[in-house]
Order: sequence, then C-alpha cells, then structure tokens
Amino acid sequence: MLQKQVRIQDVARAAGVSTATVSRALSNPDLLTEATRNAVFDAIRSTGYRVNQAARNLRKQRAGAVLVLVPNLGNPFFSQILAGISAVFEDSDYSVLIADTLGHDDKGREVVEYFRDSRIDGMISLDGGMTGADVSVLAQNGVENRVVFACEWVQDAAFPSVRSDNAGGARLAVRHLYDLGHRAIAHVTGPKGNVLTHVRRDGMLAERERLGLEVRDEWIMRGDFSLQSGRDAAQRILGMQNRPTAVFCASDMVAFGLISGLHAGGLSVPGDISVVGFDDIEMSEFYVPALTTIRQDRRSLGERAAVRLIERLEASEGAAAPIGATQVELVDVSLIVRASTAAV
Repeated sequence: MLQKQVRIQDVARAAGVSTATVSRALSNPDLLTEATRNAVFDAIRSTGYRVNQAARNLRKQRAGAVLVLVPNLGNPFFSQILAGISAVFEDSDYSVLIADTLGHDDKGREVVEYFRDSRIDGMISLDGGMTGADVSVLAQNGVENRVVFACEWVQDAAFPSVRSDNAGGARLAVRHLYDLGHRAIAHVTGPKGNVLTHVRRDGMLAERERLGLEVRDEWIMRGDFSLQSGRDAAQRILGMQNRPTAVFCASDMVAFGLISGLHAGGLSVPGDISVVGFDDIEMSEFYVPALTTIRQDRRSLGERAAVRLIERLEASEGAAAPIGATQVELVDVSLIVRASTAAV
C-alpha cells in the first residue's frame, strides 16, 4: 500500500516555520540561521519528505539530466569511467543518461537535439570519434560551455578535457621492455584517425628515439583497440623473418588478441615474445599470462570529468565564477608489471 505523500506544508508544520522558509532552506540554506536550518532539515528527515525534482527543474528551467556519450558500451574499458561519473552525480540534482554512439554519424547534430528538446543540461563525451564538424555544430548552437571531454577528445577543439597521460604511458611501456633487454620492439596501434592512437604512437616513437632503438616499418602495425586486430597482428608477426622480441599494444584488448594468436601459432608469451598492454581493465590481472600493462585511473577520469561539468553548469547559472579558457587535466598513469613480460 502506498504511503500518503508528504507535502512541503507538512514539513513546515513539523518545523514550526512557514512554507517559504522550508523552500528557502532547500534552495538557499545560507540565508537562514543555523538553528532554523537544523529545524527544517530535522523535519524533512522525520516526515520523509522528498523534493519534487520535476517541479524544481521546471522552476529553474532546466532538464535535470546530463548525457554521457560512449563509443562502444560493449567495451569493458568504459565501466569504471561510468562508475566514477555516476558516483559524482548521485549526490547532485542531475540524472545520468548514457548513449552508445557506435556506428552513429552526425553525432554533433544528435547531441544538439538533446539540448534543444530540453532533455539534458550538459554532456560528457568519451567518444574520440567525434569530428571537427561535430564540435563546430556544438559551438554554433551555443552549448560549448556545457560540454566536457573525458578519456578521449577532439584535437584542437575548444572544450575542457580530462585525460590520462597517454604519451607518458607509452614511454613507460617502451622503457620497461628496454630495461628487460629488448631492442626489437613492435607496436600495434589504435584505429586510424583516433587521437589516442596518435598520442600513444608519438610517445612510443619519442622514447624509442631517446633510447636509440631500431625502427622497422613492419614492426608498426595498425590495430583498432579490438581483440581481432590483436589476432591479425599476431599473424603478421608469425610471418616475419625478423620478428620482434616484444610488442607494445595500444590497448589491453589488442594485447589479449595478440597473445591468443601467438600461442595458436606456437610461440610462447613471454618465452618467445613479451607483450605489454594499455588500460589495465579488470581482465588483465586474470588473463593467462597475466598482462603487464599501463594502468589508467579510469574511475578518477570519470569523477573528475563529472566535477568539471558540474562546475560549468553552475557557472552558466551564475552560481560560480565565469568559465575561463579551455583546460586540459592530465591524470597520471602507472606501469603494472605481471607475467606477460620477461627478460629477453
């Protein structure tokens, strides 16, 4: 049986104040004395009163929701980022909507429609596949102050971004293999045009140059962050006359596919070839062999992006300082050494 709905008048009666005072305690508590605030919130707890969020959003002329764009919900990499975002918004006035953008074109226009239909107040994009044209559409429609990029971003776009130190992670991976005595080090990249592909590849090449390592064209292989691209890279390595002794993969999923393909071809990891991944998704610790990888603090990426978006939404409502210039917030990465790498 449903309980009778508690009204704001019931709270006011229990606290011995007016309904206007209860409303003020919910919207601007700093305007009240501590004694009055305590009386109102004690009454809210004792009566079980719940704010009518829909009515509150209507009064404030906002949707009370934010959108998170995810390029592939089937990829386990995004789970901890989404958990971090959810944890921050759990204590806010905003609900979280999630959209899988895999296979979608014209993403900028789709996002603008969410804003135009008053379904969202802001957006966090984890999708590095958005184009310059997409972000131009966002800017042209005046929503640039309500968008934050996390993990991936669009190069040269004037939006704040929370991202891992991808170049630093690539350097850590190459240095680890070098310290184990490897000099023939291959790399399986991410997809063409992806910003993470470029940054990790550039970090890898910079560290190779610093260490004076040989570079062969056939040792740089195109991937797409998938298991299959790792298997494809394994087939290419098996057919090489000058095989590398170690491979740095642009993602853990690529590394899993690579190890599987090498084992199917009769090679041992790490006995014949050492393998390093990037991400440290949950499966990495339990794969056989357990994967040496670059750990991204994925939960922190989500939490920091959510905090950044809330700050921008509050600023747009005049509750905070004006929004400043675009900022990039780098989150540290770390090398996690496991069983997939060994001395040459």
